[in-house]
Amino acid sequence: MQKLAKLSLPFLTIAAVGTAASLWSSTPPAVANFAADNGFKIDAVHTSAIFGVKHNGVSNFYGRFNKADGTFNIDPADPSKSFIDITIATDTVDTASANRDKHLKSADFFAVTEFPAMSFKSKSFAKTGEGTYNVTGDFTLRGKTKEITVPVTDTGRGKARNGEVAGFETKFNIKRSDYGVSFMVGPGLSDDVSILFSAEGGKGA
Repeated sequence: MQKLAKLSLPFLTIAAVGTAASLWSSTPPAVANFAADNGFKIDAVHTSAIFGVKHNGVSNFYGRFNKADGTFNIDPADPSKSFIDITIATDTVDTASANRDKHLKSADFFAVTEFPAMSFKSKSFAKTGEGTYNVTGDFTLRGKTKEITVPVTDTGRGKARNGEVAGFETKFNIKRSDYGVSFMVGPGLSDDVSILFSAEGGKGA
């Protein structure tokens, strides 16, 4: 079995959970338009893509990406019918610092002009418990694709104003150097990057 993935996001050099608060304002977000298809379409407004990296060997810094897209479906009765296909726009990296974000978008880290997206596409689901799975798939970052296995939790399914909704969450780590992001690897910025991806998606009634 593949070892549980360690998400190494190159841009994860320094980050403070930036605009998390800005996503929740006094103005309610627009209701997403969900497509009626064979999966749940990612609702970017209610999906979080957060990364963390150790800085100077003493503190954990966090950042986020503000745009995710894709589809997923988790079938507890037949995990072989489950799938996850997610894309994240790298130029939406947000660490609450314009200068830092500019550096993270550069060739030292995400190189967003050349590689505007990172992605994960599942190949197989293995049930590990009630609502939990090890999901193996291809993770692509900066043009490098590696097969990884990540733990996924089915966080629920229900009804919303605009149709059926569902969610899942995964937490794992990667080594950013595995994807060609070696800038400042060492005491300044850890090679290991922690990843939290929590998604909500829907489909029309």
